[in-house]
Amino acid sequence: DYDKIIFSAAFRRLARKTQVHPLVSHDMVHNRLTHSLEVACVGRTLAMRIGEQLQLADKLPDNITAADLGAIVQTTCLAHDIGNPPFGHSGEEVIRQWFSTIGSQYLADLPLPQRCDFTSFDGNAQGMRILTMGEHEEGHNGMHPTYASLAAFMKYPWTSSFAKNNRSANKFGYFTSEASYIQEIASQTGLLSVMGAEAGQGFCRHPLSFVMEAADDFCYALIDLEDGLYMGILDWQDIYPLIEPLLREADKSSMQKTLSGLSVNQRPLFVRGQVMESYISAAVIAFMDNEQQILAGRNHQDLISLCDDRVSLSIEKAKQLARQRIFEHPKKLEVEIGAYDVIATLLQQLVPALYEYTQHGEFQRQSLGKLQLQLLDAVLAEVPIVHQHDLYSLLMSAVDYISGMTDNYAISLSQQLSAESVSLAGLAVDV
Repeated sequence: DYDKIIFSAAFRRLARKTQVHPLVSHDMVHNRLTHSLEVACVGRTLAMRIGEQLQLADKLPDNITAADLGAIVQTTCLAHDIGNPPFGHSGEEVIRQWFSTIGSQYLADLPLPQRCDFTSFDGNAQGMRILTMGEHEEGHNGMHPTYASLAAFMKYPWTSSFAKNNRSANKFGYFTSEASYIQEIASQTGLLSVMGAEAGQGFCRHPLSFVMEAADDFCYALIDLEDGLYMGILDWQDIYPLIEPLLREADKSSMQKTLSGLSVNQRPLFVRGQVMESYISAAVIAFMDNEQQILAGRNHQDLISLCDDRVSLSIEKAKQLARQRIFEHPKKLEVEIGAYDVIATLLQQLVPALYEYTQHGEFQRQSLGKLQLQLLDAVLAEVPIVHQHDLYSLLMSAVDYISGMTDNYAISLSQQLSAESVSLAGLAVDV
């Protein structure tokens, strides 16, 4: 499973997708690919440590080892962001907004569960679609990972319509188009149905999904601050008080002396290992203390919330600092505003034409540009012939196409399409 993801085109494109800072030129700042590789390392260690404790307590079947748990979580961590569109969470929000406003007219004839897939679009669900549908292998869609990896991949194993009707579940993990796959996964792995959900519409989380989520949170709580330091947004004195409680008391005086002799950019590297060790150790204890609740589907908190206060407060304060100083930074906001125009342009070039295709059985080629037609043909080619006049299938394919783009390609393509539209408009006026 891990190898299939590593060698997939979708994973490779993460190298040019936003982690936090769009289109950043600083070589030390993370992109989605480097972030995912680091999360996979942390997730593997955390899962193996938990597996070792489960083995000591005689709670693992004889044919399952701690290394097996590590391999599953390493795989899910590697893939956890594989469905993110260009510009990260900003890109998700643009897709949701466009379909909720300008694009709502093209959804009017779809049933509510299908409409929600677009108006509540989520990169987690897109990731599941890629794993089960999006990468071609031996003539079949999907990467064909194991049931265990697919089940543990889902942080939010319920549909968009269930999420919309349950305010506490504002995110979701799979689209209506993948519902039959999810039922199969749930059956094979023993996922419990979530209370209040109709058949196949929602399940309790797989225990290892909590481990994947914790590894992700550990990394971005710490690494987001490192990136902010490298970019000059944060100072070391902003970061050190948040991690100081996690350092071993016996080492603090000598560590502070060493830190004072290091450059600002070297300091995070020196303390990172000890901080991450504190995170992981606390998460192992939290998982073991709450294992029965997790297995029974009765735990509704993330693993970090179950950690001791020293760790949970450190991570919460780190997230708060990132929200206040990094996510609201003027440069980041400026690029995100531009992201709206980019993705909205791409949607406007694809969705109305695909809608017309379902109405007339063909594209109105005389009114479309050459590049626009090439894109539409590419989107159509990814839809099975039997579904090529089904509006939902066509729109999902369009979102697949846009979500798969890197930040740079999305910008370049939107500029070319905009120029082509201006040119066509000029010809129309001349005529």
